[in-house]
Amino acid sequence: MHHQRKIAVIGLGYVGLPVAVAFGKTDRVIGFDVNQSRIDELKKGIDRTLEVTSEALKTTQIHYTANAADLAEADFFIVCVPTPVDAARQPDLSLMIKASETVAMQLKKGDIVVYESTVYPGATEERCLPVLEAKSGLRFNQDFFLGYSPERINPGDKTHSFENIQKVVSGSTEETLEIVAKVYSSVVKAGVFKAASIKVAEAAKVIENTQRDLNIAFMNELALIFKHIGIDTQAVLQAAATKWNFLPFQPGLVGGHCIGVDPYYLAYKAESVGYRPEVIMAGRRINDYMGKFIAEQTVKELIKANCPIKGAKVGILGFTFKENCPDVRNTRVIDIINELQDFGVNVLVHDPVADKQETKHEYGFDLVEFSALHGVDALIVAVAHEPFKAFSVETLQACFDKSRVLIDVKSVYDVQALQAAGISVWRL
Repeated sequence: MHHQRKIAVIGLGYVGLPVAVAFGKTDRVIGFDVNQSRIDELKKGIDRTLEVTSEALKTTQIHYTANAADLAEADFFIVCVPTPVDAARQPDLSLMIKASETVAMQLKKGDIVVYESTVYPGATEERCLPVLEAKSGLRFNQDFFLGYSPERINPGDKTHSFENIQKVVSGSTEETLEIVAKVYSSVVKAGVFKAASIKVAEAAKVIENTQRDLNIAFMNELALIFKHIGIDTQAVLQAAATKWNFLPFQPGLVGGHCIGVDPYYLAYKAESVGYRPEVIMAGRRINDYMGKFIAEQTVKELIKANCPIKGAKVGILGFTFKENCPDVRNTRVIDIINELQDFGVNVLVHDPVADKQETKHEYGFDLVEFSALHGVDALIVAVAHEPFKAFSVETLQACFDKSRVLIDVKSVYDVQALQAAGISVWRL
């Protein structure tokens, strides 16, 4: 049965655009974003996040706009804006508050506002609700209603798409919950799960990524331990994986706008109610240390190769926070770069997938072409993009000058083949 709702999606990034496209396949959807250049690109069928193809954009009924007045046509608002942490690693809800103000100015009786942005339990009702009431002059659960349905978009993953992942939904009243469930059920083939409350739905989301963060932190700590023992981490994990219930997590850098951020939201809320989360923060400390550790290991390997550190030329393959995704937000590759530069190393970064404009804007340096890595003393494979995984030994060999040090963070390559070619290999 059709939901009979007029939908507007606020925020057309990695999360919002796939949501708008899904609903836009059958109905007219208002796609709102404050970034006019983003709107202009989408109108031309260009999605720089690479989450939606040009063909898919052309076959949807989305009215792209940066004009907030266009939202007045809608009665079901889905808010999909980023929720990062600030420099002190405290929750930054400023974009969510601004989006709430924008929606509130167009809010009418009977409207429903659903948030998908990741937050700590209670944020929707404690931080956004007062803004909606104050700016609209309407009364909560009498004139307008709230819902929360946590996003589960996995950037770069073309298998687990918005329509194919079961959707958790919640509502401020039983009737609202049923409406929210019906709206999402109209496009989500995997079905919906009705959470007991908005707080429960918020908590469910934030622990999903916190769980992954802790599992990866355990793998990273194992890598640190095995480094001291002198055994290969990958060899240990391969042996352990023969047991049916061993979880196949891998060590590595943990960044991005989800796994590297969400634990801080949960920790913030825990501390606000008087509890200090020891395990969560221990995992964060380990994961935040890995960039420094990888840089230090690179320096040690260069010293072993009799290469002077100051002025050494080091190439880095990959800058995004994960493979096959252009997003560079909160990438922890920057930790490797900063640490190496503190040692006086000349660092060059190549990433054919990364958003070049965003990299320059956020981090202040230009990505280089692969040819610029010719004559490096060390090569760090930081992100396992598909193009990098396809590199032959000869391709990698051609990058080096006298020193031949390869730091394989993601264990992409055949160690024996590289060593046979005269390349010294260290991997996490």
